[in-house]
Amino acid sequence: VQLQASGGGLVQAGGSLRLSCAASGIIFSWYHMGWYRQAPGKQRELVATINLDGTGTNYADSVKGRFTISRDNAKSSVSLQMNSLKPEDTAVYYCNADLRGNSYWGQGTLVTVSS
Repeated sequence: VQLQASGGGLVQAGGSLRLSCAASGIIFSWYHMGWYRQAPGKQRELVATINLDGTGTNYADSVKGRFTISRDNAKSSVSLQMNSLKPEDTAVYYCNADLRGNSYWGQGTLVTVSS
């Protein structure tokens, strides 16, 4: 199983980034997908999740209205569109695939937002 995240980088506050995660080795449409993040010195936290067919999403309060999660089951990929980025969004972002508690994690991609 491999979850390959990409799209991180350095951006100024107020800017946008789009993260992508390509999955292989799993039946993608069977898995709830999510993005989590971990800032330096902090615990990993949930950013957003999406259900099997993309009709249901859930967001952390801190990103509601700014971030949008989406998935493409045909391409076995999940994305996170991040707008109006803030310095406090700086973290390593991880892709997660979950099937009834059986989880897989990607390697993470670093997002740095400068003020």
